[in-house]
Amino acid sequence: MKKLSFLVVAAGILAFSSCGPSAEQIEKMKQDSIRKADSIKQDSAVKSQKVADSIAAIDAKKADEAKRIADSLHQDSITKKLIKVKK
Repeated sequence: MKKLSFLVVAAGILAFSSCGPSAEQIEKMKQDSIRKADSIKQDSAVKSQKVADSIAAIDAKKADEAKRIADSLHQDSITKKLIKVKK
């Protein structure tokens, strides 16, 4: 009786383990993986673009500030020259 029970349990385990995913399930899993990879790639591209835009904005602010300072210094030098000429 023990041998028969063992044989039935072994046959059940073997039958259960031999049932794998069907071809449709495998194709669905493959498509899901592709979709996830594309989503990750797209998210990375969006983040990269945001970083590039932020860097460009900072560079533009620095350039504007440098131009403002240069203009201010130039105006100061002109004012000083005019004061010397008037004296």
